[in-house]
Amino acid sequence: MDFSNSEPVRPGNDPEAATSPPSLSLTPEMHRRAQDRARDRLAQLPPSVQAQSPELMQRLMHELAVHQVELEMQNDELRRVQLALEASRARYFDLYDLAPVGYLTASPDGLILEANLCAATLLGVARSALAKRPLSRYIVQAQQDIYYQCRQQVNATGVAQTCELQVLHSAGAAVWVSLALSCAQGSDGAPVLRMMLSDISARKLLDESLKESNLRLQSACLQADQANRAKSDFLSSMSHELRSPLNAILGFAQLLESGTPEPTPDQQASLQQILRGGWYLLTLINEILDLSLIESGKLNLSMEPVCLADNFTDCAAMIAPQAQHSGIRVSMAALNDPCFVQADRTRLKQVIVNLLSNAIKYNRTGGTVDITCRSPSAGRVRISVVDTGEGLSEQQLSQLFQPFNRLGQESGTQEGTGIGLVVCKRLVELMGGEIGVNSRPGIGSEFWFELNQAKPQQATDEHETPAPAPHAATLPALLYVEDNPANTELLEQLLARRSDLRLLKAGNGTSGIAMARMHQPAVILMDINLPGITGFQALKILQDDAATRHIPVLALSANAMPHDVDKGLAAGFLCYLTKPIKINALMQALDLALAAAKEPR
Repeated sequence: MDFSNSEPVRPGNDPEAATSPPSLSLTPEMHRRAQDRARDRLAQLPPSVQAQSPELMQRLMHELAVHQVELEMQNDELRRVQLALEASRARYFDLYDLAPVGYLTASPDGLILEANLCAATLLGVARSALAKRPLSRYIVQAQQDIYYQCRQQVNATGVAQTCELQVLHSAGAAVWVSLALSCAQGSDGAPVLRMMLSDISARKLLDESLKESNLRLQSACLQADQANRAKSDFLSSMSHELRSPLNAILGFAQLLESGTPEPTPDQQASLQQILRGGWYLLTLINEILDLSLIESGKLNLSMEPVCLADNFTDCAAMIAPQAQHSGIRVSMAALNDPCFVQADRTRLKQVIVNLLSNAIKYNRTGGTVDITCRSPSAGRVRISVVDTGEGLSEQQLSQLFQPFNRLGQESGTQEGTGIGLVVCKRLVELMGGEIGVNSRPGIGSEFWFELNQAKPQQATDEHETPAPAPHAATLPALLYVEDNPANTELLEQLLARRSDLRLLKAGNGTSGIAMARMHQPAVILMDINLPGITGFQALKILQDDAATRHIPVLALSANAMPHDVDKGLAAGFLCYLTKPIKINALMQALDLALAAAKEPR
């Protein structure tokens, strides 16, 4: 295309002049040179292009201009993407270098290829110095096998692995780290290992501290257990030492009270004082032992559905003499529908009797005690003992259920220990219930406790034990093995009232075994703490001897802790009686043993 005859471009007729920078004004010489250069470029075009019409050339020039703009836009986009990649790469390296954990890239055989600042800081080595060095060089010698096995597992399976080990700082200190390894591909496609090192020194220090604390705690628990065992042994020994003289005191007092001729009124009053003091001392011993067992967690409960109506009847019979003596009227709510609670039968009676006894003891002359029963919520039963006593003040209520705190009654005429209510509270809580009190000074108090309601057990067919057959003409013998002469004399006087038994006596276990073999008694009554061999050892010898294993053996001991009773029954004693002797319980046990002795061998 020939531009030689074309009109020169002037500012007035150029469509792009408005957008051109005003500083780009062309001189005539510059314009002439531009035209010459344009003609040279056109001359270089192929002849077929030069032969085109001006219209076609104009269209081609437009398309070329559009294509040039597109290329410029693509270049701009590429420059933008490149800048974004550079910024992202910069952020990546910032995150990589400044991360709070150590990052390493290593070859499959463990040579470090690159590391971040944290990894270099953990090892105390410059980043440049880590390159091409094996990581194992910085691992404590004793723990390098852990690292090798972990690395081999990753190379073999491709599954990420973790382990804990110690790395050596350049200063010589060992630092605990958690090492995580995984497989990856490098920029050249070759396999590499990615490693992450996390400083766990603080956690390890805490673990050691916790371990030491646990050891101290275990030691303290062991000492506490030893102290509890020592306490239990002391209480058991104390119980034995107190029960032995009580056995004689209460036993002979009961003999005198029921002897012939009957005691005079003055003697009867003296005997009542002896018996009341003795049984009170026994109650005190039992309460202390109960509280000790509860606090040590060794009290075993036999939970079962218990009928409240039957329980109320038994409790009323037990406290009737006390109520009658104090002139207190006791009334119990009539339960039209059978009501059962989940409880230990014996311990439930203990709680109710204790609350009734207190209500009678601290009542006013001619007062009343009412037992009520209701259901405050679904599945719960509340038993209340309401008295007409003096009531309790706010200060007294705040001190209730504290061991040995009698709320200012120490100087009163009523005997007490301040233990009973504490035992009641612990027993109720052990049976899954709660206990409380409502009181108004000058009006009276309501002690209540709640237990879970229960369904009655299915009735089972039970047969009463047949009455013993008439005794033979020859009296059966009772062999009593006891080293305490006072206890032997007491039992001798008790058996003098039975015409169906004759008494044989032995002062130790060895002579008792010899007499059992020689005389073949119908029943043996054995003390536990005997000189020489114990009652348990004597029982074992009797059980191993075919000539004596059929003889029923009863235990009679001042060792009255529950675990003592359980141990005795488990050893094979037919019954385990505790001192002081309760005459009725002893006679019932003898009848049971005589009946067992008559059964076929």
